[in-house]
Amino acid sequence: MANHVSALKRARQTVTRTEVNRANRSRVRSSLRALREALAKGDAKAANAQYRATVATLDKGVQKGVLHSNTVSRYKSRLNARLKALSTAKPK
Repeated sequence: MANHVSALKRARQTVTRTEVNRANRSRVRSSLRALREALAKGDAKAANAQYRATVATLDKGVQKGVLHSNTVSRYKSRLNARLKALSTAKPK
């Protein structure tokens, strides 16, 4: 365990940051999961609404430092391609 005052403070800060990062990462993952489920169901309107919320959550994740901007760009591109394929698919 840390003995210096500064090291004790850093240990406290690490605990706080870990909790914040975990919450932000969880929020991003939950949003991605909800969008993937909406895409799997095939409901274009629900998927489109969830896509907007997910993109906002992903961008917030970049701001908070949870994800890298290139990673988020890749996620958004792939999810948008799936959404577009769902929207343009011919009904059965």
